[in-house]
Amino acid sequence: MKIARVLWKEREVYGFVDGERLTLAEGDPFSGLNPIGEELPLEEAKLLPPVSPSKIVALGLNYRDHAEEVGLKLPSEPLIFLKPSTAVIGPGEAILYPPSSERVDYEGELAVVISQRAKDVSPEEAPRYILGYTCFNDVTARDLQYKDKQWTRAKGFDTFAPLGPWIETELDPRDLLLETYLNGELRQSTRTSRLIFDPYQLVSFTSQVMTLLPGDVIATGTPSGIGPMKVGDQVEVRIEGIGGLVNPVEAYRPREG
Repeated sequence: MKIARVLWKEREVYGFVDGERLTLAEGDPFSGLNPIGEELPLEEAKLLPPVSPSKIVALGLNYRDHAEEVGLKLPSEPLIFLKPSTAVIGPGEAILYPPSSERVDYEGELAVVISQRAKDVSPEEAPRYILGYTCFNDVTARDLQYKDKQWTRAKGFDTFAPLGPWIETELDPRDLLLETYLNGELRQSTRTSRLIFDPYQLVSFTSQVMTLLPGDVIATGTPSGIGPMKVGDQVEVRIEGIGGLVNPVEAYRPREG
């Protein structure tokens, strides 16, 4: 089942996606969704980020080929970091290229959406705490990452966490095709079976560190093939069984007023 969050008639509502149709619903995915019997073409509603996470827990070096690509040693346990909730944007929204960076990269990833409060759960229990899965782009100012020697600034700019297009709730995440396209050209391709730490292990590990809340997101890491984007580009993260998350790249726009 695909659950979308949309802007329709100036209201933010959830709905169920079936092909090109959207069935509107009352409530939310965490307390319960009830269809209200109203349908509309999906194109008539603006897709929003499917959730508003309190935090995004992201993974570094969770594919062997990516660790080799950047010349870093494989981690012995998950290497987690945080991206701020203010970085989240939805499908079709622009990734803004900050003037302080000269290289901004795409990083296509599978994202886990948490369904309920989770603390100290085991890998075997983890599926009970997962609402579903969506696409994620861990946008990174690569030059600032190398300059700072830590990742907060490089990965924390506004618009650096595209998320969507919806949540797929009926999916086994352990062997899915993940691809990233830049201007229609394939740049990343892997299967999630190549993850060093799978989604269930990541939920468990993270919950030993911090309490996960409904709507929180765990981004599971990117494979090899990372590369730069420039203003005017379009990037798509496509995952088997979910769909595609497409975002343009635009120049940073200073705040007015």
